[in-house]
Amino acid sequence: MRKLLHTALGILTSVGGFLEIGSVVTAMQAGAEFGYRLLWVVALGTAAAISLTEMSGRFAAASQRAFGDALRERLGFPVYAAVLLGLGVTSLLVLGAEITGLAVALELASGVTFPPWGLPAGLLVWLILWKGKFGVIEYGVSTLGLVTLAFVASAIRLHPAAGELLAGLVPTAPPAQPARYWFLAVSILGATITPYLFYFYSSGAIEDRWDARLIGTNRMVATVGMGFGGTLSAAVLVTAALALPGTRIEQYRQLPLALSGVFGRAGFWLFVVSLWIGCLGAALEITLALAYLLAQGLGWRWGEDLPPREAARFVLGYCAIVLAGTVFAVAGTDALVLTNLAMALSSAVLPLALAPLFLFMNDRRFLGRHRNGWLANGAMLAIVLMALVLFAVSIPLAITGS
Repeated sequence: MRKLLHTALGILTSVGGFLEIGSVVTAMQAGAEFGYRLLWVVALGTAAAISLTEMSGRFAAASQRAFGDALRERLGFPVYAAVLLGLGVTSLLVLGAEITGLAVALELASGVTFPPWGLPAGLLVWLILWKGKFGVIEYGVSTLGLVTLAFVASAIRLHPAAGELLAGLVPTAPPAQPARYWFLAVSILGATITPYLFYFYSSGAIEDRWDARLIGTNRMVATVGMGFGGTLSAAVLVTAALALPGTRIEQYRQLPLALSGVFGRAGFWLFVVSLWIGCLGAALEITLALAYLLAQGLGWRWGEDLPPREAARFVLGYCAIVLAGTVFAVAGTDALVLTNLAMALSSAVLPLALAPLFLFMNDRRFLGRHRNGWLANGAMLAIVLMALVLFAVSIPLAITGS
């Protein structure tokens, strides 16, 4: 039972990483425009997410340190500041996309034009952080996130051909529009292995008081949680491929068509609720991840379970972060444009976020006998090399393929 409860952290992380507006939009665009051809990217991103999540949880459990603490202690303030700046700028864009996604969900549900919904969306995120404990967020969002299984149900109901699905897991060149194809591939990877996920997961493990006895459980949590998210993302792509073939998704009002074409009016509401809970989970994760990183590196007292007056600077940090993210929604920023830009930039900063993790996972003083072996280092090296490729191509592809 204890292991099942710990799994909530992995599911919460995957809901905010796989079924938020970035993953929904990119997976749906990929399926509608290229069928199953980009399923291999979802599988690759999921495998990378499982590996990185396992490492970040193992680091927290074995070292009893958060990444922000380790960055400042081990690599010095300049490196910590560079990581904070890089992750801060890109994660704020992603947060803006998520709060905008919340506003979009509220607009779809109400029929009222979406800019005014930015304020209550941001207020909701702040209120949950202000009033809620980490356990409430962890178990509440992970439980509500089960509604996103509607995408799995729709994919099954549309009867995809098994042979074609398997063919989609093999990388192939696109028949047309190569720039668009590779832009969506990069965006899917950016949405799947965006750095805030691992910083949040690691700090969440400390909030849950994990120790070295839970390293085996952490492996199960990372695999089940990220596997759950990857399955959902693949189901979104398959649903779009069969329900919206050949469609260029350029407006957020097109997004519910994937489920409403399968389940009718009920599908519309299933999509709205799924988008709402996914964006809410992601907004909470991003805000906490940035607030954790800021407080840890500057030596502030931090923790979602602490009363606000006992962690005042940490609370002030997340208040400012939510406010900054809300500005995008209130300004009426186009949800799809902001999402695609945020996902591409997330890919660009991956090397900056992953290089310290690679060093820490091989540091005997932090991890002792729990440091990486040759297999984990091989996986990590492959992910870092992939991140370097994404860094090189993400911005050019954002210009030519969006």
